[in-house]
Amino acid sequence: MDKDTILKFNSSIARKKPNNVHQKKPCPFCVTEGLSDILDTRDSIILVKNKYPVIEDAFQTVLIETDDCESELSEYSKPHLYKLIRFGVEKWLEIEEQGRHRSVAFFKNHGPLSGGSVRHPHMQIIGFNNVDYRDNLSDDSFEGHEIHSSNGVHLNLSTHPRIGFTEFNIALDDMEKIDQAADYIQKTVHYVVNHFNGRGCSSYNLFFYHWSGKIYIKVIPRYATTPLYVGYGFRQVFSNPHQLIEDVQNRYF
Repeated sequence: MDKDTILKFNSSIARKKPNNVHQKKPCPFCVTEGLSDILDTRDSIILVKNKYPVIEDAFQTVLIETDDCESELSEYSKPHLYKLIRFGVEKWLEIEEQGRHRSVAFFKNHGPLSGGSVRHPHMQIIGFNNVDYRDNLSDDSFEGHEIHSSNGVHLNLSTHPRIGFTEFNIALDDMEKIDQAADYIQKTVHYVVNHFNGRGCSSYNLFFYHWSGKIYIKVIPRYATTPLYVGYGFRQVFSNPHQLIEDVQNRYF
């Protein structure tokens, strides 16, 4: 059962955040000359301190994925994809290893239902001072029906999704296999955006976890959350998951 983990959200800072997902406003990540507090770069990939740190008691950063505002993770060339995922994971683990935070989260929002406010492709790395995201995990968080495996990296369809219905898990135990994991991430995101539920899904989240000595990644299509979860905490799964699994396998493997 999930523990009661509460974060304090600063609404006065949130009101100042730019929003070009729901509103037509200039993109704050396109003019790189105007970026401040740059922490590290790798070609067009930039890690900066979050200018609008809405979560209290946390160290918040933004990882700008590319200088192409209209691009999206499923469209990246393989060299850029590998560079991005490796850079992001390295920075996430680096902040974690510094030991300054109780836990460090690494995630991505894409689309109007994902919780994001800026369209430009980006991820976030947040170091939480007082909460540990792992308190809300268990081994079954990453269990599922296998879709594909290669070079020690596994892709499955979750049997215990965080919210409900559809959730993809990717597991690896060695950073040398990160490119294979990146391939799985891209294929899964492409499926979600273009083919999920027969018509594609406009929004998704990508979450990274460090758990039991392994790295896990979740790709979660986002749509209106079922009221049975909102009101009662009931999580649902599809009655015939193998139809979706076969669809993914036939399209990508």
